[in-house]
Amino acid sequence: MASTLLGFATRSLVSNGTLLKRVIPQTAAALQVTRGGKQWHPSVEDVQETAGAVLYTDPKEPNRWAKDIKPWSSRDPTPDIEVSNLTVNFGPQHPAAHGVLRLVMELSGESVKRCDPHIGLLHRGTEKLIEYKTYLQALPYFDRLDYVSMMCNEQCYSLAVEKLLGIEIPERAKFIRVMFGEITRILNHIMGVGTHALDVGAMTPFFWMFEEREKMMEFYERVSGARMHAAYVRPGGVQQDLPLGLMDDIYDFITKFAQRVDEVEEMLTNNRIWRNRTIDIGVISAEDAINYGFSGVMLRGSGIKWDLRKVQPYDAYDQVEFDVPIGRKGDCYDRYLIRVEEMRQSLHIIHQCLNKMPEGEIKVDDAKITPPRRAEMKESMEALIHHFKLYTEGYMVPPGSTYTAIEAPKVCSLSEVYCQV
Repeated sequence: MASTLLGFATRSLVSNGTLLKRVIPQTAAALQVTRGGKQWHPSVEDVQETAGAVLYTDPKEPNRWAKDIKPWSSRDPTPDIEVSNLTVNFGPQHPAAHGVLRLVMELSGESVKRCDPHIGLLHRGTEKLIEYKTYLQALPYFDRLDYVSMMCNEQCYSLAVEKLLGIEIPERAKFIRVMFGEITRILNHIMGVGTHALDVGAMTPFFWMFEEREKMMEFYERVSGARMHAAYVRPGGVQQDLPLGLMDDIYDFITKFAQRVDEVEEMLTNNRIWRNRTIDIGVISAEDAINYGFSGVMLRGSGIKWDLRKVQPYDAYDQVEFDVPIGRKGDCYDRYLIRVEEMRQSLHIIHQCLNKMPEGEIKVDDAKITPPRRAEMKESMEALIHHFKLYTEGYMVPPGSTYTAIEAPKVCSLSEVYCQV
């Protein structure tokens, strides 16, 4: 009974903050043990020591006690809590990361406020490896620099070496390079638009576009024997001539692919979800694009009409006609529209290359640079010697340096070649 009364008196004190008037029977004293022990219970004197009204300090005047101040509640906002943005590690192994790259991003809702890129995860020492190779053996390394723009990388490197050698390749080789360069551009834009739509949640355009992409990879395979790392465009021309029937198949493909582009654009361009996810997202002004050194679609998306195929034409680009689309806002939606329109312009360029394809050689007529045909090697000892020397020692390049740039599908591709003796 004493324990019950004491427990009730203690709870009344804490909850009400009023003076305790209850009288504790003296029988409770018999239950008291040493203060602080396990079985200790407060005595009458202990309870009376804590009797009285509950007082709170005044926040404005800490030395004054007030009765009517509301006690602290956990629901009240705490002024010293700092709100920080969400930090997300994008990659190196992320479902939306199509390559080994790590981005430490600071997000405020769905807006990226800060991005810290960590590069070098694909560093393989390519430049150092090329130093110990011949100019022909160095060519396959450029396929691996961008595995979606294979022949464009080969084209840039070949143009740089040809500039050092001071040679001019045949017209047929130029048109073949331009045609496959535009096929590579379509391959790249299909990858960009398709995976972008897949990340947003649209799976249908991804499958539609990749079905067409497989058909173009077959063109790679028929002309070079490889679907990705072709090593087809080489210094001095191309590796071999187009096989029979390939030009007809390419013509049939470009007539049907234009309809597929229209279907994909019909599904995405006016789609409400797609527009909400791309319009006014990632806006880059023209001034920032120039200051940050942007090129390619990123630069044209900000409204700057700069395309090396027009400004500094190379190979046969000065003999074909095409338009250069540009954006207005510089957001993701503009860049998407530019990629779609560039696919249409690439189809137009391929169509012109098929119609204007000249006859003739596909390699420069120089035995010191171009390997001889196999039939010629069986008839001429000099041809056999040239073949042996080319594939063991390589051809000699005059000392000097050159700087070559082309309009690659993603950005402006640069090739800087030094030759020291």
